[in-house]
Parts: sequence; C-alpha cells; structure tokens
Amino acid sequence: MEHVTTKNGVDYVQSAKKNLAASLTTHHLIINRNAILAGGIRPHYYCLPVAKREEHRLALRKAATSGDSRFFLGTDSAPHLDPAKESACGCAGIFTSINTMSCLAHVFEEEDALDRLEAFASLNGPAYYGVPANEDTITLVRRDEPVEFPKSVYSSDGTITVFDPMFQLHWAVEKQPAG
Repeated sequence: MEHVTTKNGVDYVQSAKKNLAASLTTHHLIINRNAILAGGIRPHYYCLPVAKREEHRLALRKAATSGDSRFFLGTDSAPHLDPAKESACGCAGIFTSINTMSCLAHVFEEEDALDRLEAFASLNGPAYYGVPANEDTITLVRRDEPVEFPKSVYSSDGTITVFDPMFQLHWAVEKQPAG
C-alpha cells in the first residue's frame, strides 16, 4: 500500500499474513490535520492523502518505529512551486527531500528507536520488492545546536517552500567523502 495515512491502514497491513506492506511518508509521521487548518489554511502542509487526526499520526509513528519490516519510507517529496501551492486550487504535496533524514532521526529518537531507522529508511522497502539495497551510506550526527535548513529553495522557475516540521532539528547528514 502506498502512503498509508490511517490507523486502519496500519491495522490492515499488520493483519495480513504475507505479501502486504506499506510505505509511510516523513510528513505524515509529524503533522496531523491541524497543521493544515489551525489558524487558517496553510497550503504548504496540504498533501494527498490529506493528513488525518492525531490518533492516525500516532499509529503511523508506532508502525514506522516498530521494526516491522512491512513498513518503510516512501517520502513522496513534492517540490511544487509556491504559486502552484498557494493558488485557489493548490497542488497537493510537501517538499521534504532536503530535511527528511533529519526529521526521521528526530521522530525515531523521540520513540527510542534510532536503531530501527536504517531499516525503515533504507532496507525494508528494497527487501519487500526483492531488489538490492543501496550500498552507499550516510551518517547522521546529532548536534547540540539546531541544524538549519533553508525555508525555501529557488529554481529557474521560482521558489519552492521546504517542509517545516514545526520543531527544531538537531540531526545532520554528515558529508561523506567522494569515491
């Protein structure tokens, strides 16, 4: 199942005996529907499937951090230009690729499951689909000071807003040597 967003979806996967798994997005582990609607409509938190109630977000976090190999990362990062997001019929999708690993490390740390992050982000998906896992690696380092990410990135076509998890991030991807 692609991008499960409800406790019902999590329960369905967990009830299956075999051949069923689900991807989970970074942003659905962090936001609920209040992020989209509290204080007015916030288009940069609008995605499809739409974020649900808090009980669903908590079920997704529990599934992601459980170590159950049937759940894996599917970022669904969507770099829509700001005018397209902020229009009357705004594009659905959240641009998370820049800070996904830092956001995930934060979530997994909060859930006391950092030892399960690599499997969720890098191993479970390839194993389910029967393809080799990527052999390249990254290193996440926890910083005392918050790690700063750009609020926006700029392309030749315009500005793209980066996902704001609404909390400070302290995990940084350490640069890997080339080659």
